[in-house]
Amino acid sequence: MILLVNSLNIQCSDNQNNKSLLLSANALTCIREDRILFETLDLSIYSGDIVQVEGPNGSGKTSLLRILAGLSQPYDGSVLFQKQSISEHADVFHQNLLYIGHLPGVKGEMTAQENLEFNLALHGNDAATAEETLEKVNLLGFEDALASHLSAGQHRRISLARLWQSSAPIWILDEPFTAIDKRGVSELEQLFLAHAERGGCVILTTHQDLSFPEDRVKKVTLDYRFY
Repeated sequence: MILLVNSLNIQCSDNQNNKSLLLSANALTCIREDRILFETLDLSIYSGDIVQVEGPNGSGKTSLLRILAGLSQPYDGSVLFQKQSISEHADVFHQNLLYIGHLPGVKGEMTAQENLEFNLALHGNDAATAEETLEKVNLLGFEDALASHLSAGQHRRISLARLWQSSAPIWILDEPFTAIDKRGVSELEQLFLAHAERGGCVILTTHQDLSFPEDRVKKVTLDYRFY
């Protein structure tokens, strides 16, 4: 089924039987610098969903993700986690959310392992698993290297390593494949599928095509608006 909402093209499954509603957006409108990025957007995201937000640069992809994560406020509309406002129940919502932005957020003066330990502890995960997790993202052997000496792809992998330890059902990821090689992309895609099969959901932006079957991915397409 394809729903058209103003300039938004939303593909979604006809049948949501046996799935629980995790996140919903009601009549979202986003305005940046006097330009409407999107308006009156309704979106329902269920357990098991993989949602790809696509569109040209400047169309509002990152803005939409930040609103869904509660990091930015919409001009109008609301976001609900399990039918409750994320602004009124922020603590509970953030306990169930993993958000990774476009920038890796890696500190150059810390080693790869120190960066991951810090991020894991910050988000309530077991920092003692850092070395084991670095192996899963092919960074074993670089754990004691200062991040300032590592490549952009290695920075991204330090940031994404949290995915292997996260028990949060909602993953919101802005360009997770940036600077990641083909093998890394394939491993991430398999991780996303496994997370969805466990009842979580993944909401992501990417400029590349996903290798999943077409009916496995919901797509939200934003158009660039000049007004």
